[in-house]
Amino acid sequence: MLSEVRHILSSQGPIARAIGGRYEAREQQIEMALAVARAMEDRSHLLAEAGTGVGKSFAYLVPAMLRCLRGETVVIATNTIALQEQLIQKDVPLLVGLMEEMGRDFGRKVASPEPFPRGGGFEASGPDDDSDSGEGFKIKPVLVKGRGNYVSIRRLKMASERQERLFADAAARRSLHVIEDWARETLDGTLSTLPALERGGVWDKVQSDSGNCMGRKCPTFDRCFYQSARAQLEGANLLICNHALFFSDLALRVQDVGFLPRYQHVVLDEAHNVEDVASEHFGRSLAEGRVMHLLTTLCHPRTGKGYLPNLLMYANDSGAVERAIQLAVRAQDECRAFFEGVLRASKQGESIGTGSGGRLRTPGSLENLLSPACRELSLRLNTLKEYVKTDADRFELNAYAERARMIADDAEVLVRQSQPGCAYWVEATGEEDWGGGGFQRVTLACAPVEVGPLLKERLFTGDFSVVLTSATLATKSVEGKPAERPAVKTDERRYVPEGEEAPAAVKEAAEPVRVLKKQDAFAHAMTRLGAEGARTMQVGSPFDYAKQVELIVDMTPPAREERESGGEYRRSWADDPRHIADRVIHHVKQTDGGAFVLFTSLFSLRAVAKLVREPLGMRGHPVLAQTEDGSRTAILEHFRRDERSVLLGAASFWQGVDVAGRALRNVIIVKLPFDPPDRPLTQARHELIEARGGSSFGEDSLPRAIIRFKQGFGRLIRSATDHGRVVVLDPRLVRSGYGRQFLQALPPGVRVQIEGGE
Repeated sequence: MLSEVRHILSSQGPIARAIGGRYEAREQQIEMALAVARAMEDRSHLLAEAGTGVGKSFAYLVPAMLRCLRGETVVIATNTIALQEQLIQKDVPLLVGLMEEMGRDFGRKVASPEPFPRGGGFEASGPDDDSDSGEGFKIKPVLVKGRGNYVSIRRLKMASERQERLFADAAARRSLHVIEDWARETLDGTLSTLPALERGGVWDKVQSDSGNCMGRKCPTFDRCFYQSARAQLEGANLLICNHALFFSDLALRVQDVGFLPRYQHVVLDEAHNVEDVASEHFGRSLAEGRVMHLLTTLCHPRTGKGYLPNLLMYANDSGAVERAIQLAVRAQDECRAFFEGVLRASKQGESIGTGSGGRLRTPGSLENLLSPACRELSLRLNTLKEYVKTDADRFELNAYAERARMIADDAEVLVRQSQPGCAYWVEATGEEDWGGGGFQRVTLACAPVEVGPLLKERLFTGDFSVVLTSATLATKSVEGKPAERPAVKTDERRYVPEGEEAPAAVKEAAEPVRVLKKQDAFAHAMTRLGAEGARTMQVGSPFDYAKQVELIVDMTPPAREERESGGEYRRSWADDPRHIADRVIHHVKQTDGGAFVLFTSLFSLRAVAKLVREPLGMRGHPVLAQTEDGSRTAILEHFRRDERSVLLGAASFWQGVDVAGRALRNVIIVKLPFDPPDRPLTQARHELIEARGGSSFGEDSLPRAIIRFKQGFGRLIRSATDHGRVVVLDPRLVRSGYGRQFLQALPPGVRVQIEGGE
């Protein structure tokens, strides 16, 4: 198999012959593909960091498809829709289409492809009758989506028939009509092609749902989009999905109810996101919006419309329905009271059991009347199944009863803090109207403090290979050499903002920095992902960063700089919005726009956006600020269209954003991206590390910040022809001892230029 992999990706292989000058064989890509092939062959585990431009999707798709040709099943999970679309629309069709040529080389014949992905994908048939190489297997790629992505034709028809009593306003009914029109034309019945809806909650009334699925009893079973997708899934052997679906399945497999078929290999691309996604799926979350959506769907308090009032026309006992309506309305009152109590807890702090950042430390510190109310409602809905006239309503009631029971269970676990090994916290943002006044969006949640042990048990002890790959998994570059930097007088304590890191941060920064050994580069990833013992590999980028990138550290002091006694600055200039705005304007002028400005907090982003919008706008530079100027997709498209624009982004713009060419020529990093120390999970992780006698800064804060810094740096160069600059406004990159470790993680050859230093 290794020789097959090398041939396919070589300069004389089928890919090169098919696409000619558009394909360049890369030794880094072949090296990674061989490592993936070995891991699959041995059913072992691999962590592979591949620099930008390596072509890692081909590096794992080629060995994955060869395993499919040997009768095995491979799951490929990505974090972003953009990468899934690349795989589905471009990479997979190209490679499977070339299997016919590969088949001639290796004794296999591959049939012509069907349209992808509808119809089950592509097929690789057995060899000709005169061949003695044995029977081949079919390659059937399929995109796997969660059930809630599919429309239920039966539920859509029922919602349409009952719309006047089911929906509270005209906007909801208009949204239903949009879905009806779309359903007549859609080929796959999934949300991916559904137009935007005025009332997104209408989808809940028409989506496929396991709780109300009638199976073969359904009158539309033969036309069901979800059942058709399930049939394709059962016959497929190259399964492409997102991380959320994969870890949902992994969590359900503990109860023997997973929905993915048995597989022999797993590839997790964009693996730097795996810890967060897995943590979310192994934890619990209860949002006020989720509870109120269910309850107002059953009965809207202001209009009197909803599923239960509508059910009065289809039940044999109206009194039983009326009692259910009363319980639904009472549960809404209990929901408001419960989340008001949760919100008070997040604001009052330690006096009622919460810590900084909304963390809940004391079990049972919240009064919980929500669980009894939802549990009673669930029982009543189940009882109602005896009084309705149609099977369809019995299945609807079953689904609503199950959701009410799950809310009751989640609230009880979260209040009692009965899920071990978790941190518990409260989040409160924005406002929302559920028909009874304005409310903040309040969420009560928990997640494992360490997800590594869970992944070790559930992911890395299976009888399948696991490959985790990303451009940012390691904390040191492939060459193990720091970026070149000029000598700068070091005063580590001077620029560390008070409270930003644990006290150990200051101590560690003032001491000589331990240079990471090569095997240490993956230590953090291995520990947090539970992948101890896995093989590791790094392949560098084929791009010439020394020629394509300028790295500038802006040391210009604030114009209004004031000194305290002892020469210490009163505040870090990386925290000063006016100073940041001044430097952003300066550097945007240097490149005539085309700039990403990356922040570590939305608060700082908004403050700077107010200060730069007018002066940059007067110079012809449109300012696009996250959360203020449209959706993430919308502002990215605007940025790509206008080469003089400036985009201000926070967390989601540090990764997963691909802007090639001149459109992006300047990445400005405002501050080294350390996690806020009062973030509940961060706080809990650090307490656990310190309790074990470790350094929370060295073992957690620093490696996480280094990996995120690499992600931000990586936004600039996306092709061999890209050029530009990365500007860092945080002097700690060269002033602090630990700054050297950030530089060691960058591609070799990058040189540091100091601007405005003393």
